[in-house]
Amino acid sequence: MIEKSDGDTPQEAVKRLWEISGGCNKALNNLTILGSDPILPTVFKVGTAASATIGAASLAAAELWKSRTRRTQKVTVDMRNAAAAFCSEHYTEVATKSIMKDFWSPVSGYYNDCSGNWVQLHCQFPHLRDGVLKILGCENDQYAVRAAVEKWNGVDLERECRKNKLCVALVRSQTEWREHAHAKALAQLPVIEIIKIGDAPPKPLLESGKRPLSDIRVLDLTKVIAGPVCGRTLASHGAEVMRVGAKHLPYLEPLVIDTGLGKKSTFLDLRDKIENDKLRELLIDADVFIQGYRPGVISKHGFDPEAIAKQRPGIVYVSLSAYGHSGPWS
Repeated sequence: MIEKSDGDTPQEAVKRLWEISGGCNKALNNLTILGSDPILPTVFKVGTAASATIGAASLAAAELWKSRTRRTQKVTVDMRNAAAAFCSEHYTEVATKSIMKDFWSPVSGYYNDCSGNWVQLHCQFPHLRDGVLKILGCENDQYAVRAAVEKWNGVDLERECRKNKLCVALVRSQTEWREHAHAKALAQLPVIEIIKIGDAPPKPLLESGKRPLSDIRVLDLTKVIAGPVCGRTLASHGAEVMRVGAKHLPYLEPLVIDTGLGKKSTFLDLRDKIENDKLRELLIDADVFIQGYRPGVISKHGFDPEAIAKQRPGIVYVSLSAYGHSGPWS
């Protein structure tokens, strides 16, 4: 996330993303971003991050459209609209009713530790909630949780929860975070890494496509926000996207609704050989495979990048993880 202290303008942020992705700098002349931060009252430049990423994705779609039709398009992004799109689940309605009503678990939120430091508990999934309550030794009640957290040192509580793969973090200042071992590990990585995983002949886009990503098939094995938004973005530009979930894994229905626009959906349990084989069958006609499992987990089911590239040469394999693949929190 871009902080207020960072000097990037939206245009500079887009340029960084574009260059890392191998885009032609000349195309940047076709993108205009209107507005400036602060859009929201936060230390993070949400407007810049939103407009830069949406702008880069839209510009990429325009470039694909140009390659299919030889027609150039201009892209304009309003920063305020982009920031709203970054929290679209708050504005999505089904039958005129908000999907976010009663979304937050009573246990999720910010609590003071024994020294008055803030600690965030993320307990939206039942196993995360139950795991935190077990460590705290209290009932599923906001006031009981508050009293229990006040008995802990925030760093110790964070460490104990990390051991159990729970989503709990001490709130740190920018300086404190930059000194953290995981922050230092992430600082060594680019925002985006593009790695060649195999050889395959180029597959031209059909000129007959009605949308930039027409005829492109995507398998989306992600959850919550980042990965599902990736799949939703591809669908919005014409790709045929199938969300692959599993019935035994919890999911947050409001976020599935908001990020599922334009997608097909199915359930497959990759632990089951028959259903595992069904995913392999889907891979035959897939062009993009997106997965958001913790690093190393998808490999246990036989769907690591190298294995998939061998089965489906030329596929684009996308990995997203909350904490990255390097560092103590990976």
